[in-house]
Amino acid sequence: METHSHHSPLSGYGRLLILIFVLTLPLVNPWVRGDGVCYYAFARALLVQHDLRFEKDWLAANPTFRMGRVDAAGNISPDQYTPTGHLNNHFSIGPALLWMPFLAVAHMAVVAADALGARIPANGLSRPYVITMALTTALYGFLGLWLSFRVARKYVEERWAFLSTVGIWFASSVPVYMYFNPSWSHAHSVFAVALFLWYWERTRSRPESPPLARTTTQWIVLGLLSGLMMNVYYPNGVLMLIPAVGALGDYHRAWEGAARRVPVLVGLLARHVVYVVVALLAFLPTLIAKWVIFGDPFELGYTEGWFWTSPALLQVLFSSKHGLLSWTPILLLAVLGIFLLWRYDRRLCVCLLAAFLGFYYFIASYSIWYGLSSYGNRFFVSLTPLFVLGLAAMLDTFGRWFATARRAFATATVVVVLFIVWNVGFLFQWGTHMVPVRGPIVWREMVYNQVRVVPVRIFRAVAGYLTGRQAMMDEIEQRDKQGLEAQKPPR
Repeated sequence: METHSHHSPLSGYGRLLILIFVLTLPLVNPWVRGDGVCYYAFARALLVQHDLRFEKDWLAANPTFRMGRVDAAGNISPDQYTPTGHLNNHFSIGPALLWMPFLAVAHMAVVAADALGARIPANGLSRPYVITMALTTALYGFLGLWLSFRVARKYVEERWAFLSTVGIWFASSVPVYMYFNPSWSHAHSVFAVALFLWYWERTRSRPESPPLARTTTQWIVLGLLSGLMMNVYYPNGVLMLIPAVGALGDYHRAWEGAARRVPVLVGLLARHVVYVVVALLAFLPTLIAKWVIFGDPFELGYTEGWFWTSPALLQVLFSSKHGLLSWTPILLLAVLGIFLLWRYDRRLCVCLLAAFLGFYYFIASYSIWYGLSSYGNRFFVSLTPLFVLGLAAMLDTFGRWFATARRAFATATVVVVLFIVWNVGFLFQWGTHMVPVRGPIVWREMVYNQVRVVPVRIFRAVAGYLTGRQAMMDEIEQRDKQGLEAQKPPR
């Protein structure tokens, strides 16, 4: 096993990552839209109303969200209510919990400003709140990338960990949900999963250490982080396969040990029970919210079907309808790189592969595996930390083919930059509706746009995004509304 654990927390590459984050902050788009209305509604209701009534959020939402939920007279449709009399908000409460400390400070600042005559609505919907939410989302996304970088550089040279982090950051679906749609949950998933993976890797037992190397206290912390991960996004629970598969190795080593076999096995089992119990306790915010909204703590509120025996395995990866690898091809290198982790740490490789394959099967079994209005396959943004490790292993392996380290890094940088440029162009097409935001796309048109249309339009559009963002967002919303109306079946 190779490790590179001597790096300081703020090395040159670490400072460069921070600089990149600061320079990209102008890209943050402070709006609440689509699914984000439901995520943000939890924060606003807890902060301002102190209940789980979401009527004001539904009525103040963007036009495409209100379609089918609010009639022309401004009344919420009765079918939006659950038997408990609450609006059917089946989204997760975790992002609201992560926003809450920052939004609480913003709320106090607004209240204080109003006391001095500022007249800013202290309702959770005015500009200071939305800007705070958007900046906080970007911060959590960056912290997740930072933690992923910290884990990766333990196994490969820091330059490969850095290049991998930047590649996944800008050549995948991450920037859409870190900057453009900050009210959605996916950037929070990057943070929660990265924090979970960082702590698991930091405290896990090694082949040379005893099976009981992780203390009970450490299992409790890991349980709390697992609960946070699930509160943020329910499918993240699949990633608990990482400690589960690691635990199997510990049981195997304990069974092979001739001395104190039974006490060690019992100790392992006790700690794992504690872990599961703590994870469930940490998941209580979700269970309580579901109990209030649906009258049943175990009712998640989703009505879509699952096809466990016929998962859409190929479509998830390669479909023109938001396929993971067809839309964000750098992830092919990242996924292959997870297999290459075998040469660095076999147990790490097995644990991460189990998590990836489990998550892949889980999403492929979901009837709307394509994520409706999604850039790429947004569900897999949760696996960003795994992709950073995988791509780092791939780049490190690639670098060994060259005679000099400088030539290897220069060549790899060019390759990663090309992936980023391609992704930015594709993202621009998706964001401006040059390709359909829902359903399949036509690859021939997409490639033509990349080569002939995007280079002409993108710089003017970026300038408009930075200087006249509200008008651009209104135009995008109008296009999306027209597209949805065109998809309605005739009466």
